[in-house]
Amino acid sequence: MNMATLLPLPVLLPLIGAALTVVARHRPRVQIAVSLLVLAAGLGVAIALMWHTHSGGPLVLWLGAWSEPLGIALVADRLSALMLFVSSFVLITVLVFAIGQGVADGDEDSPLAIYFPTYLVLSAGVSSAFLAGDLFNLFVSFEMLLFGSFVLLTLGGSGTRIRAGTTYIIVSMVSSFLFLVAIAAVYAATGTVNLAQLSLRLPEIDSTVALALQLMLLTVFGIKAAVFPMSAWLPDSYPSAPVPVSAVFAGLLTKVGVYAIIRTQFLLFPDSPLHELIMVVGLLTMTVGILGAIVQPGIKRMLSFTLVSHIGYMLFGIGLASHAGLSAAIFYIAHHITVQTALFLISGLIERAGGSTVIDRLGGLAAGAPLLAFLFFVPAMNLAGIPPFSGFVGKVGLIQAGVEVGGPMAWALIIGSVVTSLLTLYAIAKTWSYAFWRPRTPEGQEMTFEMPSLTPSFGRLSDAIGATVAADRPSSPITPPSFGTPVRREMPPAMLGAATTVVAFSIGLSLFAGPLFAYTDAAATQMLDRASYAEAVLPKEVP
Repeated sequence: MNMATLLPLPVLLPLIGAALTVVARHRPRVQIAVSLLVLAAGLGVAIALMWHTHSGGPLVLWLGAWSEPLGIALVADRLSALMLFVSSFVLITVLVFAIGQGVADGDEDSPLAIYFPTYLVLSAGVSSAFLAGDLFNLFVSFEMLLFGSFVLLTLGGSGTRIRAGTTYIIVSMVSSFLFLVAIAAVYAATGTVNLAQLSLRLPEIDSTVALALQLMLLTVFGIKAAVFPMSAWLPDSYPSAPVPVSAVFAGLLTKVGVYAIIRTQFLLFPDSPLHELIMVVGLLTMTVGILGAIVQPGIKRMLSFTLVSHIGYMLFGIGLASHAGLSAAIFYIAHHITVQTALFLISGLIERAGGSTVIDRLGGLAAGAPLLAFLFFVPAMNLAGIPPFSGFVGKVGLIQAGVEVGGPMAWALIIGSVVTSLLTLYAIAKTWSYAFWRPRTPEGQEMTFEMPSLTPSFGRLSDAIGATVAADRPSSPITPPSFGTPVRREMPPAMLGAATTVVAFSIGLSLFAGPLFAYTDAAATQMLDRASYAEAVLPKEVP
């Protein structure tokens, strides 16, 4: 079997599944079955691609009736296969969480019928972005993400979500317009938008033109990745979304932008003078993001700011432009996807248990829900970079790479990364102290929680993903449970199971950090070998 024939499946299967779930819009259980089956198949394909690209080199498949290289090229190497694997895992576990929350309402008048097809379109967009072998196909992938994310962000139609969705769509449309302009400029300068061809032709054009093209692409992908100063839209958008949606957004969408920066920076502009600028932006992203996080009163907004902050770590590795820096950046992306997803899912469990995610309205969760306390503690410490978790391993890798490169900016980033880790620990410790450690009431009353029943309850629309849940701010209309009586909340097993699975996966990354770093080292070596990439993708007669 030619393994390259698997390349369209991560995109094609979710699109077929989306069509089937539209047809089955009045049969939620069929929608659930189709969605889970499609995403499980996608995960299996991702594992196969990851194994083959690591042992046998890149896989390439040309689509369309055009002669190469005018067709659509799908390319999988170690980097794209790793991103595909981690994203497929996150997508299926978050969907299980959403099902446990009561997504399948069965009400034909509710917005829930569109949740599954939209979610699958989003999945197809993520996979397509990781496999795209040309800039225009990457643009199409971003538009699929834009469509899916806007619909998911505004499910329920509340004022908060519509305002957040409006901001998100305006920013995304601006970046899409800039991306189209950049693609047109690249084509005008080189006569192609194929990444492999561009790696050969860009060094031959005027250096000033190449620098302008790089700045345009970095701006576009910087907006997608929520890089400072283009990150102000994110903390207002993500917390307002339903928990499963915000978990996918936080875990994956910004990483697609970071992936695009890595792909274009190291393949198209390896000798660029902008590495210093990327490091400066990385330091600012770290600093501004974490300073915003430590003053937030709500867990989801705090996590949104830490999300912005930790994008700076990835830019740290990219800006170093070294093998060790790139390897550590790839490792950190895989780590951060899982940890950030886990924390957002657990914030949904906290909201269900305590009635709010505003830390001033919480308390006693450690005594009332010790499993929930453990589930929050592990990824929180991982995010802060406490040993022996993968966050610590990734940060040590970045610091070692910075020491190897040396120079004022590298040392500034080393110091900034350490300070950011300490401030992240402070923000996490503050949340832990308020929500879990202190008593629920001045009298010391504690909340109690029912263990999950053996079968999940799908609930009605009020318990579903489309229900109106306000952002976690002091002005949030969510009312905490009465202090007069203990609170009893049932945790659906699917929600707990999905959150526990993601946490366990993050622990697995820590336990197997050595093999994972060996893989990312190999991925970095492959990324830096531009000639081999072009040779694998292009026919020999194509210049």
